[in-house]
Amino acid sequence: MDYSSPSLRLVQGQGLPGPRAIRVVLAVVVVLLFLFPAGIRIAADLFWFREIGFERVFTTELAAKAALFLAVAILSWVWLTINVRVARRSPAGGPVFSGQLPDAVVELIERLPRLTTPATYVIAALAGLSATAAWMTALQFLNGQPFGATDPVFGRDIGYYTFVVPALAMLLGLLSTLTVFSALLAGFVYFVRGEIRPPAPRIFLSPRAGAHLGILVAIFLVLAAARIWIVQIPELLYSTTGPLTGASYTDLHARRPGLHITAVVALLGAGLILAAVARRRVLPAAPLAVIAYIVVGLAGRQAYPAIVQKLVVSPTELTRERPFLAHHIAATRVAWGIDSVATRDLPGDVALTLNDIRNNGPTIENVRLWDREPLLQTFGQLQEIRTYYDFINVDDDRYLIGGRYRQVLLSARELNTGALPTRSFIADHLTFTHGMGITLAPVNQVTTEGLPVLFVKDLPPASTVSLSVTRPQIYFGELTNSYVIVGTQQPEFDHPSGDSSLYAAYQGRAGVPLTFLRRAVLAWHFASLRMLLSGDITAESRILYNRNISRRAARALPFLRFDGDPYLVVTDAGELVWILDAYTSTTRYPYAARLADGTTYMRNSVKVTIDAYHGTVRAYIADAADPLIRTQSRIFPGILSPLDSMPADLRRHLRYPEDLYRAQAALYTTYHMIEPDLFYNREDQWQIPMMEQGRDRNPFMRHLVMRLPDEQQAEYIFMTPFTPRQKDNLAAWMVARSDGEHYGKLLVYRFPKQSLIFGPRQIMNRINQDTEIARQITLWDQRGSEVIRGELLVIPIEKSLIYVQPIYLRAEGGQIPELKRVVLAHQNQVVMAETLDAGLTLLFGGDAGRPSVVADQPSAPAAGAAPATGVNATLVRQIQEAYDRAIAAQRAGNWALYGEEMNRLGDLVRRLSSSSPPR
Repeated sequence: MDYSSPSLRLVQGQGLPGPRAIRVVLAVVVVLLFLFPAGIRIAADLFWFREIGFERVFTTELAAKAALFLAVAILSWVWLTINVRVARRSPAGGPVFSGQLPDAVVELIERLPRLTTPATYVIAALAGLSATAAWMTALQFLNGQPFGATDPVFGRDIGYYTFVVPALAMLLGLLSTLTVFSALLAGFVYFVRGEIRPPAPRIFLSPRAGAHLGILVAIFLVLAAARIWIVQIPELLYSTTGPLTGASYTDLHARRPGLHITAVVALLGAGLILAAVARRRVLPAAPLAVIAYIVVGLAGRQAYPAIVQKLVVSPTELTRERPFLAHHIAATRVAWGIDSVATRDLPGDVALTLNDIRNNGPTIENVRLWDREPLLQTFGQLQEIRTYYDFINVDDDRYLIGGRYRQVLLSARELNTGALPTRSFIADHLTFTHGMGITLAPVNQVTTEGLPVLFVKDLPPASTVSLSVTRPQIYFGELTNSYVIVGTQQPEFDHPSGDSSLYAAYQGRAGVPLTFLRRAVLAWHFASLRMLLSGDITAESRILYNRNISRRAARALPFLRFDGDPYLVVTDAGELVWILDAYTSTTRYPYAARLADGTTYMRNSVKVTIDAYHGTVRAYIADAADPLIRTQSRIFPGILSPLDSMPADLRRHLRYPEDLYRAQAALYTTYHMIEPDLFYNREDQWQIPMMEQGRDRNPFMRHLVMRLPDEQQAEYIFMTPFTPRQKDNLAAWMVARSDGEHYGKLLVYRFPKQSLIFGPRQIMNRINQDTEIARQITLWDQRGSEVIRGELLVIPIEKSLIYVQPIYLRAEGGQIPELKRVVLAHQNQVVMAETLDAGLTLLFGGDAGRPSVVADQPSAPAAGAAPATGVNATLVRQIQEAYDRAIAAQRAGNWALYGEEMNRLGDLVRRLSSSSPPR
């Protein structure tokens, strides 16, 4: 082979770039690929945070990330560079492949250690970048507030595990990683220089290389011991070894001693290695120390605990685990806020009377006959007005309307730019900039056509009640996912008016002014050359971005997690404001049960409001006792306001947060059992009944306006029933209260265990078995209509329950569900009527003997039955229903059913005649 060929001259070093050239190339690459895009992103974020008044959050996060990056990068570079330079300054021995390869190749190999210099920069930069993700961990470590509660094993404040241990784990992990990389880089240099040689017949390690690498291995073992004592032993409090979350008998009596022994072995191994370094004979001390650490670790942390668990604990698990189960139950109840749940006992099967119904007028008046999904479809067909408007969600709320406390369902009419007839930069970002108004309906009113009564409707929004919308434009919502530019030379579309369109200029406070520099930066950020070149954008124009309310809140308050159901509120002034529930949470609460994502503690500590027009973000502390929010208040002073400063018209619409309530209700099904023996055997475990709607199965949870037993006023609650595990009868029901002084309180009503109270599934079975209901539904199906079974509602009345289920009908090929019937059930009775009032009359009026009533045994007439006039009213309604069914059967060509209904109609008319008083 010709080793003087041009292709080998590069190998001989004639074309090999030097360290300075490598550094220049690396600097250019870093600037083009990382620094310039990062600078654009930072500038765009700075503009936005400054505009919404949350610059403190931005600067705190940026400063924390920069400080962490610099500290970790410098520490990493210094540590790596010291070790690399120590290795490179060693006297070079013969290259490892000397005599086996051509001289030119050997010369190239000798130059390879130079690459360790840029490698230290790259590793240090990557370490710094990875550390920036822990900026919140570092700030919480510096500002953490005590919980005021201690763990039952080590007696430390919960704040130690939440704020201190994660930071120490991060630091020890960083030092261990740097030690490993230092050993790898130094070992590479020693190997290339021939100070480490492969076995021939055994590994050769020069004294200098052995001493250096031995010290690094000893440091790694010392760090491993520190990690065991500082991190791994405290983390036993999150173990899942036994029948609980937290340190179990095996963890404390087998695994913890094993960890202590492993840590001691690591320290002894480090001492052995350092002694060998002093004797200049690292081999075989270092490998033996590492092997001993690994073997003892596997035996002490895995094998021995497994033996103890199987042979000692499992045969008498309850006896061994009883005290730890008590710790787990107590910690879970405190961490999830279910330790303060109040309980009240209800009597068994209490029969309601007509007087009970009348005395609970606000509850009956707010029985929700409209489900979200059918109502959303109806809103879409009746009130979207144009194809580019969308209703994407329906929110529950309550308002004082006409002096009455009313539960309503409302939905925002948002702009869907994806449905615009013409898509362009001007249309998407300059002309069509906002949604328009809301549609609002009471939960229980229906027109004669079976459609919802609309209190607020049309464009511009018109109201038929005292509630009105004066500023209907929605610039910030759930569907506002793109930026818009206001104050341009293009007119802004406001809303359609007949065949024409009305335009209006934005008069709000939101938006970043578009100076030339900001325009250039944001054009790059949004990858929009048209933004930079458009002549419609002037110096007075402003850009609105981060307009999606969920992302806007999460970006403004990155230390919080948010509920999945933001809701829209109409203020007393007629403005639209979004309310979002925000949570503080951690995965570090000892002994507490965890969710699927690892969360062990959660509090609804913050309420966030976002103005739909101005985009103003406000955050209010709702739980000042929460140590996590007290910590965040120290990190971000001035960002969070006291709840008392929230406007009163918004405070009236605060509600118990849905995601937290779902978690608490699910946990309470098990953790209402506070006795370890009862808990272990699951003797009284409950479950939340699941309701099937089409293909969906959802837990039974509803917002209601009702008067709770023994309370004086109706209130807005979140309610869920409980049934015994694998049973269908009702065991209890839980409510989360949202009004006034009762806000945030959880209350559970329990039924006697010896009483049989029908649960939702049992009531559904009774409804399905009712012959007249089944016949009516079959008749509708035969006519080609789609029958939609609404949500079954559990309505507590006094100390009993009634069940209500709306029945909707959608015509073949139609899009609008219509409310056609209401099914009611109480105790053994099931009735179906055209209206809720009619159904209540059938249940509690003078006649409870309708053929559709299902009864296990004859029942006595209800107390307080209506007089003869009530009987006549019932017969009149039954006559009307029989007539409607006969006409429907005639239209469907079902003459057999038509004949049956006509016979029934004749019988009812004769009964009415005989019951009428003579003139």
